[in-house]
Amino acid sequence: MNWRTWTISCDGTHHVDELGAPVYTERFDEVLKFHEPGLAPVRRHGHAWHVRADGSAAYDRRFKRTFGFYEGVAAVADSDGWRHIKADGQDAYHQLYAWCGNFQGGRCPVRESDGSYYHIDINGRPAYPARWRYAGDFRDGCAVVQADHGCSTHIDRHGVLLHDRWFDDLDVFHKGFARARDDGGWIHIDIKGCAVYARRFAAVEPFYNGQARVERYDGALEIIDESGIVIIELRPPQERPR
Repeated sequence: MNWRTWTISCDGTHHVDELGAPVYTERFDEVLKFHEPGLAPVRRHGHAWHVRADGSAAYDRRFKRTFGFYEGVAAVADSDGWRHIKADGQDAYHQLYAWCGNFQGGRCPVRESDGSYYHIDINGRPAYPARWRYAGDFRDGCAVVQADHGCSTHIDRHGVLLHDRWFDDLDVFHKGFARARDDGGWIHIDIKGCAVYARRFAAVEPFYNGQARVERYDGALEIIDESGIVIIELRPPQERPR
């Protein structure tokens, strides 16, 4: 059975193969995708756990919510808090959190009961001493964090700032560029936190094969290259621009 190619049924109660046929007889209230090591989160009658490829339970424990496995552990929520578990259902570490994300690159964002965010390592230990108003997933060795003043920047795996630039809103880097919003609007920035062009937009998408779709403030849509040069206009200015 190749669970890597399976998808979720239209009613969300089970998994189906490439032909749309059910891969097991069990039915649940909710299922999520399979992840390594071949386990999928399910929920039924208020209880949540993980199942194997044949629909059988991977362990005896039950939780309020379960999520997919990433880097060998899965985030779960119960009445006492959030944690990560291993494939056998045992806790990956002893700490409890108000919320847990998913591990990416050996780091995972968590939130404490006081509302502060930071990242932990696979053993549940803080990766650095700082605390943030918000912290996102790591990607390619960096993550977005938001300080108490409301602006965001990038940090590395050890909590060190990648650049000394702060933005009203920010995304992780994708193929060398990140979406960022300053006082003028949305732009793309490089790894040093510098804008790669002078223009500002109402919205920008990540670069895809060297080009990105953007929306101007007059409602027009464009495709630009990595230097901000217009390749093609997809939609002219609108009568009621944003």
